[in-house]
Amino acid sequence: MITTLLLIVFYFLTPILLIYFSRVSKIIKKIGAVVLAYAIGLFIGNIGLFPEKSETYKNLLAGKAALSPDQLLSHFEAGDITSSDVMANQISSVQDLIMTIVILLAIPLLLFSLDIKRWLKLAKGALFSLVLATVSLVIVIFTGYFLFRNSIPDAWQISGMLVGIYSGGTPNLAAISTALNVSPNTFILTHTYDMVIGAVALIFLLTGAQRLFNLFLPKFSEKHSLAKSENNYNEEDNIEDYSGMLAQKGYKELLKAFGISLLIVAISGGISLIVPENAQMVTIILSITTLGLFASTIKYVNRIGKSFQLGMYLIIVFSLAVSSMGDLSAMFQIDFLHLFLFVALVVFGSIIIHVFLSYIFKVDTDSTIITIAALTYSPPFVPVIASALKNKDLIISGLTVGILGYAFGNYLGVFIAYFLKGL
Repeated sequence: MITTLLLIVFYFLTPILLIYFSRVSKIIKKIGAVVLAYAIGLFIGNIGLFPEKSETYKNLLAGKAALSPDQLLSHFEAGDITSSDVMANQISSVQDLIMTIVILLAIPLLLFSLDIKRWLKLAKGALFSLVLATVSLVIVIFTGYFLFRNSIPDAWQISGMLVGIYSGGTPNLAAISTALNVSPNTFILTHTYDMVIGAVALIFLLTGAQRLFNLFLPKFSEKHSLAKSENNYNEEDNIEDYSGMLAQKGYKELLKAFGISLLIVAISGGISLIVPENAQMVTIILSITTLGLFASTIKYVNRIGKSFQLGMYLIIVFSLAVSSMGDLSAMFQIDFLHLFLFVALVVFGSIIIHVFLSYIFKVDTDSTIITIAALTYSPPFVPVIASALKNKDLIISGLTVGILGYAFGNYLGVFIAYFLKGL
């Protein structure tokens, strides 16, 4: 009981500290709270603080996060597992429960602030670039699947997760991995490679991409500029502003957003009861996404303050929990080279194809870059890229693409995963 309580406090308090330090330290802000949470989780999970798991217990898990109480009792009484395994199972159960709850609650919260009608009017050019990015992504995902399906176990799951990563970042990756019942180690390894390879791609986008792409793509022109609005820029500036969330007014707003998100999760859970058990999690994820989008069209919900920030806080909690479940020693005992190559193909292959399509359809350099960044690294990275490009007119279009990526990425990732599985 004490262990469970300490775990809960650790997982929910640490992200608050990371958010705080991100506000007071420019270095930590550049690294990002999600990345730091991921690193801390991996460190905590692999320094011997948690009970050691026997090989028999690991084999019994068969990719699951934890054994059910009945399975645990049966194997313990039979002498198959040790008391250390029992304690490890208890911890894993808590971690898995936290992961599931926070990601389900986070998805609607990330969508509530989306103003579909306004942003569609403001970013028609960016939406066309979004289509090109989606086509590019689908091409490399299918190519990678057929190249590596015989060398990567459950390549169809990996394909679905990679769709999520490059259509919305960590939130979509987390949602799709939950929907597809991906094992924690597979999730961690895929996410790790994404972060390593993605960091290289991000440096390129921040430095030499604009100069290189301008050699064969049109430069950003006035016809693509969005109507400047002081409110729009304030909206972007505040996307990572967590201040005031615990003030009296902010606290009440958070309770509203949390309550509506909880209601959406409950309704989605009820809907899932009418489908077969093996399709329930997929149904929940897609129902939550649909209801979250519908709720964003309701003015009362759309205007609730800090709902996006609350969702990102839960994503940080998720990152901390899932990374602490990663077993580094086990992760590198599998054939990881092919997975690394698959991720690299998706990252750089999608960029190359996207730029080629932009050349054919005469999409300008800056819109192409901001679309790639918004989908790959999520909306909080949009101002960073826009600043590097010295083009603030891209901010709203980047936010549009990034947040719409949160919405459609879940559908696309789950659909492609099951489509490839059925081939």
